[in-house]
Amino acid sequence: MLKVTLMTVISIVILFFLTKLMGNKQIAQLNLFDYIVGITIGSIAAEMATDIDKDPWGCALAMAVYALVAVAISAAGNKSLRARAFLAGRPIVLMRNGKLYRAGLKAAHLDLSEFLAMARLSGYFDLSEVSGAVFEHNGNVSFLPFADKRPATPGDSGIAVQPAEILYDVILDGRVMDDALQKAGKDRAWLKKQMESAGYGDEKEILLATAGAGDSSASFWKNER
Repeated sequence: MLKVTLMTVISIVILFFLTKLMGNKQIAQLNLFDYIVGITIGSIAAEMATDIDKDPWGCALAMAVYALVAVAISAAGNKSLRARAFLAGRPIVLMRNGKLYRAGLKAAHLDLSEFLAMARLSGYFDLSEVSGAVFEHNGNVSFLPFADKRPATPGDSGIAVQPAEILYDVILDGRVMDDALQKAGKDRAWLKKQMESAGYGDEKEILLATAGAGDSSASFWKNER
């Protein structure tokens, strides 16, 4: 029992460092090879933790090799367009100018029902609204509506809007984030004035506060108990 517990802890630690090495990606961003590598490394880690007859260092080496191969392939794809196209695949055009290509569906290994389901999930229940569709290397489908079917924007109506800016979390869980304040070009004296103007005397009363690099005031969310 002690050995199983020890091997479990070691496998978790190894998995943690290997995931940091391979980089954090959401499931939707993984290509098929990355997905398979992740499952394989997890399976080896499970064997390392539960099979006391297995050589733990052999399992650790196998996990490291899988991770290093994945990192090397990712690095090759970042440096070479040809390598990226070979390893991750190229986007496949499924629709262009409202025309649906059966050859594209076949190349993407999609049947028509799957394609229609993806269109509905993207908000297109009427395919006549779609001008183009592209099957991406991660398995998602990107849809482009016809110009007269896309949502209206302020620019279409000639409405002038304020440019968006990055907001920094200057207070989190009642604690002042000095690094975020510095990135926003602000200091604690400015934040204190903003808090007083909003009716707060202590940062512990605040769950979240955000501020941008411009002249706008900070926004506060009270720490409700």
